[in-house]
Amino acid sequence: MEIKWLVRIWTRYWPMFIRGAGITLFISVIGTIIGFIIGLIVGVIRTIPISEKKGKRVLSKCINSLLTAYVEFFRGTPMIVQAMVIYYGSAVAFGIHLDRLAAAIFIVSINTGAYMAEVVRGGIISIDRGQFEAAQAIGMNHVQTMINVVLPQVIRNILPATGNEFVINIKDTSVLSVISVTELFFQTKSIAGNNFRYSEAFFITSIVYLIMTITITRILRVFERKLDGPANYDLLGNQMQVQKIENMLEEDSSLRKKA
Repeated sequence: MEIKWLVRIWTRYWPMFIRGAGITLFISVIGTIIGFIIGLIVGVIRTIPISEKKGKRVLSKCINSLLTAYVEFFRGTPMIVQAMVIYYGSAVAFGIHLDRLAAAIFIVSINTGAYMAEVVRGGIISIDRGQFEAAQAIGMNHVQTMINVVLPQVIRNILPATGNEFVINIKDTSVLSVISVTELFFQTKSIAGNNFRYSEAFFITSIVYLIMTITITRILRVFERKLDGPANYDLLGNQMQVQKIENMLEEDSSLRKKA
């Protein structure tokens, strides 16, 4: 690997690198957002208690079986295989010719959804059972309990896993070159082939991937700290509770003296 070739390739082809990085980020962002929504829906459905009524029980089991098959299939097969099957298979089997970018977003979304479904399910299961019982005690049904009590906690708890999935998607979009999506890896292959300088071209690409993943990781960590609130949150809350109790005791003591 020669420094002069690194400089020459970057100077000449930097627009292609930037364009490929932009498409990579676009696919990753949209795919992660849609995948998160899919995972949230699937995760919630898979944690709905089985009804005691026979008809609803059978329906619930059928839906759970289908969702389990979806999760197991997309978690158990490589994305590169899924891309080939979905893009080329849909054309052969159904005569549907998908747009490459739309197909890429669809593939990343359903793959991410399968992983996020298990993350969400685990997050829901980790919530203390007493919170479900308390919500039911004040008249909330399962949907209301999920929306108002459980999901706000789950979303906060799974944020690191969601960020990790986003970073993985940035790297995994490279496999979409098999369906000729012009993301960063595909652009790099073209540049390397034009110059027959594969090590230099892919070294530049590795740096671009590294910059993207590190930047996204730092942004997500800042966002997590914002959600955590101030470091002295618990201390201030406890002090306010203690002060409130002391005021109540003083009022009670004064009333007893007057009596």
